[in-house]
Amino acid sequence: MPNNPVNVAQYQCGRQKPLLIIAGPCVIEDERMIRETALRLADLASTHEFQLVFKSSFDKANRTSIDSFRGPGLEKGLEILKIVHDETGLPVTTDLHLPEQAEAVAEVCAILQIPAFLARQTDLIAAASEAAVKHSRVVNIKKPQFVAPEDVIHAVRKCEYLNQNDVLLTERGTTFGYGRLVNDFQCIPIMQDMGCPVIYDATHSVQRPGGSTTGGAREMVPTLARGAVACGCDGVFMETHPNPDKALSDGPNQIRLEDMPTILEQLTQIRTLVNSFTEST
Repeated sequence: MPNNPVNVAQYQCGRQKPLLIIAGPCVIEDERMIRETALRLADLASTHEFQLVFKSSFDKANRTSIDSFRGPGLEKGLEILKIVHDETGLPVTTDLHLPEQAEAVAEVCAILQIPAFLARQTDLIAAASEAAVKHSRVVNIKKPQFVAPEDVIHAVRKCEYLNQNDVLLTERGTTFGYGRLVNDFQCIPIMQDMGCPVIYDATHSVQRPGGSTTGGAREMVPTLARGAVACGCDGVFMETHPNPDKALSDGPNQIRLEDMPTILEQLTQIRTLVNSFTEST
């Protein structure tokens, strides 16, 4: 049976626990920007006592165009993420795309993230689970856009088979026709019934797939995030950037770093209220 709550470094995520925030730029563009963003997020987390995990990708392997920026690669990317952790004390996370990346990622990251497009890949989940068990890490599986929430149980069972019981599940929208994602907030309690804490991915949920680059509706992120927290999600995944309009990946969906304090304060207040309802029932 999956653990709930799940220990994520110095934090706990799950039933009756404070909201877990996973935040950072979509991709590692350069070391200076990542370190400056991480320091600002760490200061925010310390000031407001947020449970915050820093996220950025070393390789965006699923970019639409062959010409799109992908990141610095595994070795340099993990080196930068380790610097972030050492300088800020924040736990860090990143995606992995290949089984052979799991060990290196687990040496640095508190959470090993399985991208939505790859969440049916048994070898990837197995490698991530084995590395997570070895290093006492967490596996976060993003629900594919094309999979019903109840069918994510098969990915959870793959982790359990490898004795990995610290599993997070992430809702990130469902494909609706062409070029659109929608959120069915029933996904949150359905996946929680599997025993796992559930994270809501507020920024990828507003993507507008299609064309040479993916578009998005950044202005809808706070509304959807508030709704998801009100529906009981245990954490929020939210990509943020100092200047999203200049970001090298997923700019239309990322939140301006300056807007994060207000949004996170709202979400934590809602979480506190939801937890108080749960305590009284």
